[in-house]
Amino acid sequence: MARLRQGRWFSELDDDFQHALLAAARVRPLVDGERLFARGDAPDGLYAIIDGAVRVTAVNEAGKELLLTRVEAPGWFGEIAVFDRQPRTHDCIADGDAVVLHIPLPALDGLLAAEPLRWRDLGLLVAAKLRLTFEILEDSAHLPLALRLARRLLVLAGGHGEWRDQHKRVLDVTQEQLASMLSASRQSVNQALKDLEQRGIVKVSYGHIELLDSDALGAMIKT
Repeated sequence: MARLRQGRWFSELDDDFQHALLAAARVRPLVDGERLFARGDAPDGLYAIIDGAVRVTAVNEAGKELLLTRVEAPGWFGEIAVFDRQPRTHDCIADGDAVVLHIPLPALDGLLAAEPLRWRDLGLLVAAKLRLTFEILEDSAHLPLALRLARRLLVLAGGHGEWRDQHKRVLDVTQEQLASMLSASRQSVNQALKDLEQRGIVKVSYGHIELLDSDALGAMIKT
């Protein structure tokens, strides 16, 4: 409960719904690389990250994994299929050992049937992600890579806007993963990171990016 309340969406639910969701939930540990669900799988409920992270991916025609986003605790995901009951849109894979909370679809349906106004709570979860998605699409259409990189680093540091009173300083993300998320070449992202590093804004190490000056990243986007 304490971990989940660090997230904006869960913390803004009333106490009754918070406890009802946890009462219906099941804890599931994942080992690094374990697939939680695959594209095309039937919807099976709602998930939250309790520890670790999962990556949401697609596979291109050449069989290469394309990283769309990385969800860390205490992020929630899987809500799209709860609404439309269509197959899963992407693969979800443990990025390192992780622990997720699973609220099975029948249990969630029971809660929503008993109190239909709860659908609005789930709608707010979808709306927050949709708003961020539109911002990212707009960035892709108008901003140069350096500014798109700056915004994505800040998005990752803030848990995609989900974390409350929390800002991560060291990001567990590789340059290749960033390149995939930004639809850019690894070489281009590497050069953009080097430029930020030379300006003292970030520090790059193997598998990690440390944000030394988040204010400077924010200023880049506002200019």
